[in-house]
Amino acid sequence: MAQPVPRRPRTGRPPRISRGEILDAARRVIEGDGVGGLTMRRLAKEVGSTPMALYHHVKDKEELLLLLLDEYAGAMARPALPEDPRERVTAAALAMHDALAGCPWIVEVLVADDLLSTSGLWYAENIVGAAVACGLTPERAVHAYRAIWYYTAGEIIVRASAGRRRAAADDRPTHREQVFADLDPETLPHLASLAGRWAALTAEDTYRQGLRALVDGLLPAPSQPPPRALAQPGGR
Repeated sequence: MAQPVPRRPRTGRPPRISRGEILDAARRVIEGDGVGGLTMRRLAKEVGSTPMALYHHVKDKEELLLLLLDEYAGAMARPALPEDPRERVTAAALAMHDALAGCPWIVEVLVADDLLSTSGLWYAENIVGAAVACGLTPERAVHAYRAIWYYTAGEIIVRASAGRRRAAADDRPTHREQVFADLDPETLPHLASLAGRWAALTAEDTYRQGLRALVDGLLPAPSQPPPRALAQPGGR
């Protein structure tokens, strides 16, 4: 009986790929292994191609991330905002948080690489504009937006990191649990009294309350004049 002839490995050009397939594969890699796990070599393997073939569609990893940012930002919801400028600041910040909380790696890219997506600037535009309408100068409105962004980004990144740690943990006590179990009530009385509830309390979702407190501190009260800019060193 004749033996089957073994198939020779295919040679020649790699299969044709599209930019959409590249973006889909890049998203899968990031969601599985984080932004640090995304390389052009790894991406080429995911799509069954070569790194050189990818460069016909994207210049480098930074452009690839920008394309992913634009794609995600373009799909984010832009809810109707209240007329009152103070409430508009809070509503726009909440919308930004809700849009990004479902995709923490986007926040990590925005923070680490300082990449911006024009489509995602809708939130910044509305927060800055509403802050100006509340009486802040444009410069102080930008500072207010920055404080809100830092608070929002930090909250999302910390929660995502804690979620990954909990998912990977086994039944052994965590380092934090061990530390709190050994607190000296004489030295740290308040923390020692809360040791058994610390993990549950710090896991509560308090973003909205914290945001309102931050906005109240950043914006002048309706009956107050806007804060004056701080004098520069050497100025009068």
